[in-house]
Amino acid sequence: MNSIVAIVGRPNVGKSTLFNRLVKQRKAITDSESGVTRDRHYGKGEWNGKHFSVIDTGGYIIGGDDIFEKEIDYQVELAIEEADVIIFLVDIQTGITEEDLRVNKLLKKSKKKVFLLINKVDNSSFIGLEAEFFKLGFKDIYSISANNGFGSGDFMDVLAKSLSDSSENLNEELPQFAVVGRPNAGKSSFINSIIDNQRHIVSDIPGTTRDSTDSYVNKYGFNFNLIDTAGIRRKKKVKGDLEFFSVLRAVRSIERSNVVLLLVDATRGFDTQVQKIFWLAHRNSKGIVILINKWDLIEKDKLDIRVYKEKIKNKLEPFKDVPILFISVLKRQRVLRALETAIKVFESRNLKVATSELNKFVLPLVQKNPPPSNKGKIIKIKFCTQLPTKYPQFVLFCNLPQYVKESYKRFIENKLRGRYKFSGVPITIFFRKK
Repeated sequence: MNSIVAIVGRPNVGKSTLFNRLVKQRKAITDSESGVTRDRHYGKGEWNGKHFSVIDTGGYIIGGDDIFEKEIDYQVELAIEEADVIIFLVDIQTGITEEDLRVNKLLKKSKKKVFLLINKVDNSSFIGLEAEFFKLGFKDIYSISANNGFGSGDFMDVLAKSLSDSSENLNEELPQFAVVGRPNAGKSSFINSIIDNQRHIVSDIPGTTRDSTDSYVNKYGFNFNLIDTAGIRRKKKVKGDLEFFSVLRAVRSIERSNVVLLLVDATRGFDTQVQKIFWLAHRNSKGIVILINKWDLIEKDKLDIRVYKEKIKNKLEPFKDVPILFISVLKRQRVLRALETAIKVFESRNLKVATSELNKFVLPLVQKNPPPSNKGKIIKIKFCTQLPTKYPQFVLFCNLPQYVKESYKRFIENKLRGRYKFSGVPITIFFRKK
């Protein structure tokens, strides 16, 4: 499981600029995947072999002059709860403000690792003006320019040393299912229906669940662990967008899991916030099962289930091979089937295809359907193998990998999906020179 690094601070100190610099350090980011857009508030970074997740707490704030008191303190509190490491960003060009002092007060109450970054040291005229910020009382202080990169490398070296190893840290034998979704989608009710007790408070008020909790289950012939995602506590008079908070709450649960059960409120549909959580799971290469809950509340004569499912899949282009089940937790409809499907996805995610078997399937396929020539170049695929990773990744060796088009990669992926039943499992196809 990756460490989570949260960037906090008042508006206009450069949080988004720093975020962009941190996530761009990882050259292997799969933003080039067709149909996948990196959320500008959540990204993956890597430095010196340490992989981590980055959360930018800025960008969702709306409101008037009292914006800080109403929203920023909530963002900082949530970051303190969820993050492993916190970057407190300040602006050397404006000095310490009342808003900075408010953030500082909140961070001082936490026991999390905090780095104070003095930003906007954009030229030599600002060097030496950092002394003012020592009064904030932090030991780890670094001067940087998120805009031009000054000091960022030195800071990243220190940050990487403070992070835990990036291995998944999961019980490889026991399936870990994260139950995620919008507030009030039925997550706690779903878990209660499986474990047969009221350990999880159920209410019509969104955000009733406060903490991420685990439930070990040994039922229905299965052994697995259910990870419930904490809900969203909405403070009185806070009118900001809850989308950021929902996604941040889901990050850790998703990263701890190997299969994600995405609960969707049928009465609300597969909206933007749900899609963000879906792509969050996909970006982390987790198995995914979509559960359309509260299906009993839908007037069936007004909505064709096939049309409903097709609309969802159209929003998931090009990753359309995802199980979609229509359930009712309240009436216990298809809950067991949801678990059976999750187990199948777990097994598919762990599937290892023997190299000999893989080549027997792939080589005749590419001989019959070779990659289209590109700029007059003939591409010849010689050999393929599955990488020894925690989720399916395949390498096809050829003479000219740089000329293989994205459409052909999708062709190979779809054939592998059909052959080896990878439904609900993100897989990666690489072409390399042999």
